[in-house]
Amino acid sequence: MNVELRHLEYFVTVAEERHFTRAAARLHIAQSGLSASIRALEQELGAPLFTRSTRRVELTDAGRALLSEARRTLDGAAAARDAVAAVQGLLRGTLAVGTEQCLGAPDVPSTLAAFRLRHPGVRVELLQDGSSSLIDKVRQGQLDVAFVAVDTLGDTPGLLPMMVRPMVVLCHRSHWLAGQSTVDLAAIAGEVFIDFPPNWAGRTMADAAFARAGLRRKVGLQVNDVHTQLELLGHDLGIAVVPEPIANKPQAADLHRVELDGHPMRWHVCAAIPPDGRPTPAARALLDQIPELANYEPASALSS
Repeated sequence: MNVELRHLEYFVTVAEERHFTRAAARLHIAQSGLSASIRALEQELGAPLFTRSTRRVELTDAGRALLSEARRTLDGAAAARDAVAAVQGLLRGTLAVGTEQCLGAPDVPSTLAAFRLRHPGVRVELLQDGSSSLIDKVRQGQLDVAFVAVDTLGDTPGLLPMMVRPMVVLCHRSHWLAGQSTVDLAAIAGEVFIDFPPNWAGRTMADAAFARAGLRRKVGLQVNDVHTQLELLGHDLGIAVVPEPIANKPQAADLHRVELDGHPMRWHVCAAIPPDGRPTPAARALLDQIPELANYEPASALSS
């Protein structure tokens, strides 16, 4: 049997995308070439791996059996390349990084720019998304490292603490809240909220806090970037519960900030790495250059 790593990579990508066109775009190859590679793999293994329809493809039983083994094989091959590169003192390959917007730490553009200067042989890829999705992608091996926020650290493996900040309320200066220095959740539950999709950390924290208090709130305006949220607040279209780093942005200077009374919410910023605590050499090199991780000694903690 002669199964190529390239064919396994193509198979895993189609399995993740459930769509040949999207998988081909992600791999930067022609769809015809991708289809031919999958057919060759199916012929080599003697079993169909996908059931195909006009809209999407699904794994067969044989495909599901192959998927975990294919991922394990690809991970092993990547680890072998990394080991050789580490012995040679070189970093090559790809560093896939995820981040949620406006975490407060680290300065992701500057961090990636400094990393590229030190390691020009590594291609850097960046994905912005909600924290819960990013953590899942790290656990699934789709990202090497992600900068995320959670409401509590608990015993979750693979989270390296970086910073803790409070959550606060932002509103327009003409809003009735502008006359308050503190407010509790019950007093604002009936307001219209400007918030992010449910997989974003701030939305998750606020939803959980209101639910714990037995309150319901309405997210009337849902956005997917901080700048739009601040602009909508500037037009007095609602209020928002945000982490302190967003409240401290220059664009929020004309808004009124209110502390939350009796319902503390904490914005825990972390670096998410694989749950086994063993990031790739490139991810470890990136983490080693982040000042916010200095107190947690990531290099010694992750090298064991």
